[in-house]
Amino acid sequence: MGVEHVILVDEQDREIGTMEKMEAHRRGRLHRAFSVFVFDDEKRLLLQQRATHKYHSGGLWTNTCCSHPRPTEATQEAAIRRLQEEMGIKADLAYAFSFHYRAPFSNGLVEHEFDHVFTAQSGQQPSINPDEVSGFRWIGLEELEKEIAAHPEAFTAWFKQIYKSVFEHIG
Repeated sequence: MGVEHVILVDEQDREIGTMEKMEAHRRGRLHRAFSVFVFDDEKRLLLQQRATHKYHSGGLWTNTCCSHPRPTEATQEAAIRRLQEEMGIKADLAYAFSFHYRAPFSNGLVEHEFDHVFTAQSGQQPSINPDEVSGFRWIGLEELEKEIAAHPEAFTAWFKQIYKSVFEHIG
C-alpha cells in the first residue's frame, strides 16, 4: 500500500485538510479516527493485542479495532472495512459516541484524535491479520477493570480513557 493520509479536523470534527499519516502523528495534528468495540452475547469485549511492530503502542491490548478513515471514505464504512481487514469479522456497526484525546508517546509520536466509537454484537471468532494484530481474547468488564488496575501499562492510552463509557453505552 502507498503512503497513507489522514483527515485533519477541527475541534468540532469539521474537515480542514489531509496530511500524510506519520507526519500528522509527528506533528500531533488533530485528525479523524475510529474505535470499534465488538461484544458477544455475554457482553464480553473482544480485545485486540496490537502487533509488536506497530508505530506506537505495539504489543498493548486495546479495543477490537481502531484506525483512520481514508480522505474520501465515510468513517463508518472505514470502520467496517478495517474490522474485516484486522480481525476477519463482518459485523453491523452502531455509532455510540465520539471523543477527543491527545496522547504523546516515548518515540516522539502523538495521537491527537477526534475518535468515533462504534459497537457491534458478534460471536464470530476472529481470523487475525498478523501485520496488525498479535493476539485476541474475550473479556468481561469486571475482569478487565482488575487487569487495568493491576497493569495499566499493558493497555493503550485511548482504550483506558473510553472502555467504561462503552460498557455503560451497551448497558
